[in-house]
Amino acid sequence: MARHVARRDPRAHWLLLLLGLVALLAALSFNGLVTNVRGGSGPAQTPTAPAPKQVSAAGPVLRLDGPAPVTRRLAPRTLALTFDDGPDPRWTPQVLDVLRRHHARATFFVVGARVNEHPDLVRRILAEGHEIGSHTFTHADVGNVPGWRARAELAWTRNAIAGATGREVTLFRPPFSSTPAALTRPLYDALRDAAGSGHVAVLADRDTRDWERPGVPAIVRAATPQGGAGAAVLMHDGGGDRSQTVAALDQLLPGLGQAGYRFTTVSEGVGAPASMLPAGVGTRLSGIAVRWAQTGAGWLASAMNLLLGVALLLGVARLGVQVACAQLHVRRVRRPRRRRPVVGAPVSVIVPAYNEAANIAATVRSLVASAYPTLEVIVVDDGSSDGTAEIVERMRLRGVRVIRQANAGKPAALNTGIRAARADLLVLVDGDTVFQPDTLHRLVQGFADPRVGAISGNTKVANRRRLLGRWQHLEYVIGFNLDRRMYDVLECMPTIPGAIGAFRREVLLAVGGVPADTLAEDTDLTMKVLRAGWRVVYEERAIAWTEAPSSLRQLWRQRYRWCYGTLQAMWKHRHALYEPGAGGKLGRRGLPYLTVFQVVLPLAAPAVDVFALYGLLFLPWSKLVLAWVGLLLLQGFTAAYALRLDRERFGPLWALPFQQLVYRQVMYLVVVQSVVTAVIGNRLRWQRMARTGEAAALAPPAPVR
Repeated sequence: MARHVARRDPRAHWLLLLLGLVALLAALSFNGLVTNVRGGSGPAQTPTAPAPKQVSAAGPVLRLDGPAPVTRRLAPRTLALTFDDGPDPRWTPQVLDVLRRHHARATFFVVGARVNEHPDLVRRILAEGHEIGSHTFTHADVGNVPGWRARAELAWTRNAIAGATGREVTLFRPPFSSTPAALTRPLYDALRDAAGSGHVAVLADRDTRDWERPGVPAIVRAATPQGGAGAAVLMHDGGGDRSQTVAALDQLLPGLGQAGYRFTTVSEGVGAPASMLPAGVGTRLSGIAVRWAQTGAGWLASAMNLLLGVALLLGVARLGVQVACAQLHVRRVRRPRRRRPVVGAPVSVIVPAYNEAANIAATVRSLVASAYPTLEVIVVDDGSSDGTAEIVERMRLRGVRVIRQANAGKPAALNTGIRAARADLLVLVDGDTVFQPDTLHRLVQGFADPRVGAISGNTKVANRRRLLGRWQHLEYVIGFNLDRRMYDVLECMPTIPGAIGAFRREVLLAVGGVPADTLAEDTDLTMKVLRAGWRVVYEERAIAWTEAPSSLRQLWRQRYRWCYGTLQAMWKHRHALYEPGAGGKLGRRGLPYLTVFQVVLPLAAPAVDVFALYGLLFLPWSKLVLAWVGLLLLQGFTAAYALRLDRERFGPLWALPFQQLVYRQVMYLVVVQSVVTAVIGNRLRWQRMARTGEAAALAPPAPVR
């Protein structure tokens, strides 16, 4: 990778991310509105005041833009057939075919969202001489929604029709309406508001209630006027199964035609001018834009569904592979086919330390207390200013050496210790890590296999009493250690943690020591060892206790460095994709796994959270709760299995649901920050975590002199 220039951490992308997520939520919400369009009768209405008497007893066509309502009725033996809730790709063509066969004209009150889905049907309606009116954009109950929503529904529908046909509509039938006698005061007020934008309300004289599917004879009876009166008849060509409507229409038209009825549009039936006017360029362009927005929102929702499906499949597949590999690892490690020779060769433990006064005494004391025959401990003080070296020197422990150097960074301190070490087996340990008495012995036993060049130990969180510590404890047990078992079986271990790792001296010398050109020197070093042809294995029984960050700020700084450094190492070792042997296993197994589960999916996580919020707004809560509980049970099973493998108690499982509300978001935002930093070429500096000394409580007591 190119040499980076040190700059401040980028921040502008957070605003872009926020705007992108808001836009995503808006697009998904728009899609939720237009895809939840329904038809037929409205919801059960609560008792409310009726409309004014002069309106409820008037004709079906209402003009409400003046000081007093103006109403009109249809002439005798004139039938204005009206069809709501379309256009529908199945039923609207059948209705049009029946009308054409009987030379009848009608008025179609279309839903704007469905106009955008089927503009060709709307154009056919006009081409065959019928009239079009508005039925809102999403079949909204305009009497029960805020005024801004009702006005938007009408404007979007007018634009949608203009974009599809080049014509503007003025007739408006509110969803969930019927005859003037059934008009309520809220709906009347909504119609008056709609009149302000040039809309003329159209109700009905006869409501067939065909949405109830009462049977063809019942629909015919409900649509037939009495005594030769004229009527506006309410029917439906969308919003459900309209087969009875089509059949009833085929009987109604010839029967009333023989009785002298003519079938025309609402405007012509009341003697009004044509209701559809040429649309302006701006209105047509707005309609096209709305259609594109609706189409794009639909594609986006489909893409999000696909993303969720892929993520779920990958998660389940990952769990399956982890469990299978863990079982194989357990059988291999805990029930070996043959006994290996005991490794007792001298070991040099190298502890790089920079301002580790809080834990260094406990770390060194735990190492000296190890039940291992031949051991030296080398503490490399990397220019500490808190007396770290003095603390170790005052302990006067046998077999412990202190080497001082000017501050040069952790890799330089490790390489100093490697050069000074006397043994052929080297253990690299962080200055805040505490070993158990048997840790060293268990850690190096894997070197009985001459193919093994390095061994990873089992890192555990020492400070797990608080909630943040419990979350990290679960992460270490579930993610890190389950993954390491899988990596061991697949022979592609990408990281030996800095807290506990063992190496052959010859391996470290062959790869040039600990690299200093990435911030994840442990990952970089492990990948170099694999590419050199050595095996890297995991020893679950070699336990090291480490102090995890105790605040979200410290956690952010630590994981930012880890993630950025891992990206550096992945890029640095990308050529392993084409290599044979152990390097190829890293390249074709380890690197794709890291890319998918530590980069790609976390980057997609903010969009997934927005999709979950969208689900709360538009999806059935029962399905959401079921999905959430299912995922939580899957995570709980994974966590319980991992805890059992690590011989840990199940108590911390109660913190798992809360982990999804804060901790998960911090982790994926860290990935976002790291990727942006890497892409723009910034170089992240080492950020040290403040220590509290909580890991020291696990160290053995100081010997009595």
